[in-house]
Amino acid sequence: MAENSKILTPQQEEILLQPIDAKVDEIQEKINALRENGTDRVIDIQSEIENIKKDKFLQSGEKKQRLEALSREMEKAKKVEKENKGQVSQLIGQAEGVIKAQFPAYYNAVRESCREEKALAEERYRSQVAKLTDEHKAAMAKISDSREMKDEKYVHKNRLFDAKMQLQNEVDQIKDRRHGAMEHKFHLIDMLRMSKFTPAQTMAQKWENYRYTFNLRDFLLRNGLYIAIVAIFIGLCIITPIVKGPKVQLLTVNNILNILQQASPRMFLALGVSGLILLAGTDLSIGRMVGMGVTVATIIMHKGINTGSVFGHIFDFTGIPVVGRMILALVMCIIMCTLFTTIAGFFTAKFKMHPFISTMANQLVIFGLMTYSTKGVSFGAIESEIPDMIMPRIGRFPTIILWAVAAIIIVWFIWNKTTFGKNLYAVGGNQEAAAVSGISVFKVTVGAFIMAGILYGFGSWLECIRMFGSGSAGYGQGWDMEAIAACVVGGISFTGGIGKISGVVVGVFIFTALTYSLTVLGIDANLQFVFSGIIILVAVTLDCLKYVQKK
Repeated sequence: MAENSKILTPQQEEILLQPIDAKVDEIQEKINALRENGTDRVIDIQSEIENIKKDKFLQSGEKKQRLEALSREMEKAKKVEKENKGQVSQLIGQAEGVIKAQFPAYYNAVRESCREEKALAEERYRSQVAKLTDEHKAAMAKISDSREMKDEKYVHKNRLFDAKMQLQNEVDQIKDRRHGAMEHKFHLIDMLRMSKFTPAQTMAQKWENYRYTFNLRDFLLRNGLYIAIVAIFIGLCIITPIVKGPKVQLLTVNNILNILQQASPRMFLALGVSGLILLAGTDLSIGRMVGMGVTVATIIMHKGINTGSVFGHIFDFTGIPVVGRMILALVMCIIMCTLFTTIAGFFTAKFKMHPFISTMANQLVIFGLMTYSTKGVSFGAIESEIPDMIMPRIGRFPTIILWAVAAIIIVWFIWNKTTFGKNLYAVGGNQEAAAVSGISVFKVTVGAFIMAGILYGFGSWLECIRMFGSGSAGYGQGWDMEAIAACVVGGISFTGGIGKISGVVVGVFIFTALTYSLTVLGIDANLQFVFSGIIILVAVTLDCLKYVQKK
């Protein structure tokens, strides 16, 4: 090894680290002594209390007696803990000061050593490849038989692969060594703080773990579509003032608020269908559900007597107070949408029918009934004061966004904090395994469809209010594809059991922003379907690639 080499031996690393460990260990011993009769005793007593509470063989009197004794000990231990808290905090600060002052020199030395080791490993690999290539050429020059030539090519290919794997192993070991050096810092802090890191320390540890596990191929598979769409959006922001004139800017506060306002009702639809996609299903009837919901809500909240009829009957809800009509409209929207999603869910769960078929049947039935019963006419506007009551503007801010935020929080809670949410992931990942573990696949499937119906109903009600009514059977055409596309773009996998609410939110915003941008730019609505189709195709392709890679 060269004299000026920065590569450290394990012994040299240990020598660099020894003063830090020695000083921190010395402080740690003082902290441990202060915690022995305080914090440590509190933890031990808490564990004893939990064990006694769970002990079914203890009589109630004995259990009560032991718990009272432990409570008295707990008070003493907490008193000691409180008395020593200031001194412990001071010692922790002192130890962290040592780490902050001395650790960077050690870590930088290890990092430089790893960098040089990696460079040498890559140089050895290049030399090995060059040597193998020369040997291959020399061997090929001596061979005239085609079969032997084929064998030689195969052997050469394997040797190159072995050399590459050798390099990868060396690089991984070097990477582990650098990561191990940084992790030692967090280990010391962990011992000092008893795993109660500060927010800054937590973020630093997460960043280090992200760097350690980062893989460019996986990153592009997960985020490649987002990067491409953001690049397209940036391109549209640049192109719009050139094409439409300098006064027309895409990235303005008003445009952003308009995008969020348009995305809000669509958020309900995407959140609804995302649960079905999580079960490896879909819903082709969303657009017709919206048309039905908007029409029903318009009829109930219509200003005056309805001009259009339903099955020949003209409705008049003017005798009901406006607030009552709003609530009735919401209830009817939810009931109507939930009725049809429940039917689709029943056939899907009971007869193992693919959701594509059950929801396509729903789509046809809903559109047929709505068109036949209303003759396809529009029902005009709703009461003018309703939009200001449900979604008033605070300055320029449209409060319809808050409805969407509430829906996101509720659905996130259901997915992540309830038994139903966990079962949803389990059934979506593997129905057979879920059934064997005692999960009712039927109840989970029907439950997902019911939840979707509730969200569709709420979303169509909000959309009716946002658009001041004008409901008709044809309203909402194409919304099913937008909702599904938003989920796919957001990472909800059609293979089932994979996806996050945050992905759905991002997907809806991305899709709405792209559609809005194309509209501002003056792109024909029909061509926008082309863009949507390409995005869906790319999104599903990337999803399939991730699935194939896992297998």
